[in-house]
Amino acid sequence: MRRRAVVRPKSVVLLGDVARLVTEERLHERLRKLPLHGITEKDGNLLLIDMLQVVKAIREAEPGLIIETFGEPHVLLEISPAGTVQPRKLILVLAWLLLFFGSGMAMMNFHADVNMPAVQHRITELITGKSVSHPWLFQIPYSIGVGMGMLLFFNRLLRKRLNDEPNPLEVEMFMYQENVNHYVITEEYRKKHDEREEGAGG
Repeated sequence: MRRRAVVRPKSVVLLGDVARLVTEERLHERLRKLPLHGITEKDGNLLLIDMLQVVKAIREAEPGLIIETFGEPHVLLEISPAGTVQPRKLILVLAWLLLFFGSGMAMMNFHADVNMPAVQHRITELITGKSVSHPWLFQIPYSIGVGMGMLLFFNRLLRKRLNDEPNPLEVEMFMYQENVNHYVITEEYRKKHDEREEGAGG
């Protein structure tokens, strides 16, 4: 089973949309087109399909088939009109501007807090033995070093990776997505449980 998939509103979720199949050729196409769920407005923009639904649908279509499952016990479906997750360009630009100016302000505040100009003057004086109004000898390498440090920290040189390790931002985004998926899946299971209890009580 896949971890996550994107489907269109009012479409029918097929087995091939949520899982990869390993079976005989005569069954593969039929099972791939096996309907699991019809998307309705009530489903919202996220829907959970679990392994039990998949196994039940396959058992009904092919009663004698031996089923072995691998991977995730559920798949999270994102319902999107385009059938793919479209980046929101305005939000992307606003987030980029916020991060750009926010990080710039953070660096300037840090330099103000530690009185960086006085520190640079003092270090230059200790190295050269002279007191200068603009210690370019220190400031230029320092500025280049800050930029190079950011490139190394984020493991990027323009569009190319410096090595195969993920950078801290990618790790944080991965952990955030995992936590979001876990929360959504837990909530969807809770809703299903509540619906079953209401149905049993009614």
